Amino acid sequence: MAYNANKMLSISILAWVMALYAPAIAAAESELTMQPQGLNQAGIYALKQLDPTLTGSGVKFAVICRSITYTDGEPQNDYRPSVEHNCFNGKELSFYDQGELPAGVSPHSTAICSILLGEDPNASDSQLGQFNYQGVAAEGEADIYEFWHFLINNVFSNTPPEADVVTTSIGNQFEDWWTRGFESLAEQHGLVIVAGIGNGSNTYDPTLYPGAGSNVIGVGVINSVNTEDLTVALANFSLAYPEHSSIGPTADGRCKPDIVTVGNCLAADVNEPNQYEPAGNWSSFSTPIVAGTIGLLRQKAKQDPNLSAAVDPNSGNCVMKAILMNSATKLAYWHKGKLSKDDDHQVPLDYIQGAGALNAVGAYKHLIAKQADMSQTGWNLNQLEKNEGLEKSYKIVLQNPADKLIIATTVWNKHYSNVYPFEAIPEKDANLRLEVWAVDANDPNNDYLLDYSDSSIDNVEHVYCQADPNYTDYEITVVYSDTDDPNKMVATQAYAAAWNVSEKQNDKDIGWYDLNADGIVNELDFEIMFKNLTSSSNSSDGYLLGDINTNGTIDVNDLQILLSYNNQTADWLKEDISE
Repeated sequence: MAYNANKMLSISILAWVMALYAPAIAAAESELTMQPQGLNQAGIYALKQLDPTLTGSGVKFAVICRSITYTDGEPQNDYRPSVEHNCFNGKELSFYDQGELPAGVSPHSTAICSILLGEDPNASDSQLGQFNYQGVAAEGEADIYEFWHFLINNVFSNTPPEADVVTTSIGNQFEDWWTRGFESLAEQHGLVIVAGIGNGSNTYDPTLYPGAGSNVIGVGVINSVNTEDLTVALANFSLAYPEHSSIGPTADGRCKPDIVTVGNCLAADVNEPNQYEPAGNWSSFSTPIVAGTIGLLRQKAKQDPNLSAAVDPNSGNCVMKAILMNSATKLAYWHKGKLSKDDDHQVPLDYIQGAGALNAVGAYKHLIAKQADMSQTGWNLNQLEKNEGLEKSYKIVLQNPADKLIIATTVWNKHYSNVYPFEAIPEKDANLRLEVWAVDANDPNNDYLLDYSDSSIDNVEHVYCQADPNYTDYEITVVYSDTDDPNKMVATQAYAAAWNVSEKQNDKDIGWYDLNADGIVNELDFEIMFKNLTSSSNSSDGYLLGDINTNGTIDVNDLQILLSYNNQTADWLKEDISE
């Protein structure tokens, strides 16, 4: 009895001590650096602080992975993530393949799945120390498909997987039956499909399909800053560069990518269950970040009946695409089309940034705003009927219009056959136009068209314009652009629209001047500027960085501006030096 009493006393004391120190232990764990730090740049950790319920719970991803090894053109079934890694403990992962060969693991899919779904609160690294590893949608589920299995069983039969989001980091230089099959799945079933756009000119990648497809969200990559310090490189990012992120236009002249985000994330090491390694600046690893963000948005939309249109089985994919693009952050050098500004109205997006960089918090605020009368942020899923009128309008009011920017986006699906080989049906495609009008409530004669986007080939339109300080009332209007085209038989077109008002960006960050992203403006950047200046004068076909004053050309004026910023230092470099 004495022994049992002593034992009970010890247990009671231990419980009291644990209760006393539990808050301190929890606080210490919460203070650990979160990895991948790239998710912080994309706003995902901030989003989870804003709404802690967004964990990915109840969301299912279809992750399509290519086999690493092929023999005589046949995949050898080594497509799976290494489920032995600590970050996959307890994860809901299911696998789908032909089953003809023993399944093997893939470093590529291991990294992708860890960025998307990984979770390891006790992770550590010799260079990074201890950290809390948490993927974008750590509590989500995933069906992981071998590429050819998915093509045969889902794409060929036009059968959508039971998933909220399809993500794939696979690409082909040319449109093919299966890339059109992805387009058809998106159009026929409102399926959200996210795909990498390609790894740029250094790997000789043009824009890759299916990411280059009309109905697919194509994702480019933003580079880490140029430093050998791993801690700094994983936490700080610069721009999307044509050398590393494939750029538009596509072969048929459309804008791609749709959006960009970081790619160099700390990811699970395929060979060691407790180790992590940098993924690198590749669009393969920016893609799961965008897909995971959409998963969190769909989780929210499922929870709130007022947001149900965002998960509509018909055109819900357009809502997600419009929200993501409209909330994106413009990085340095964002402009429509090529360097010249002559085609701004006909080219909706930047050929390397798309609509800009992923902003998870901004996308969430768009989603929960939905459509309110006179709201400065919102979205709407609607349709145009040619026999019921030719436009839909959304009103916004700005009490202080000076230095305000109006951003608006509309997205719709292009049409494809639902049977092999999934040919495009251009005669069913609509051509929509997006307009922003400044409105005089007292005198309609003073109304005028502030800006518009009217591409004849894209199925996205995007406006990013400065408000008129003399006008407080505006209308964003979606209209048919080709009502008299005899080759079109479209009577009804579903579309998604999103809009927002933001502050004017006055201060240019160091990304405008630190062209090689090494943290300091010096002679190396002047060399790049001079090279781009020379190249731009010889050809207008390239995509070059250097038009600092945004007048549509790289010239000596830009070089003079760059010289005035000589020796400017990035904050991350200052912190690195001080340490």
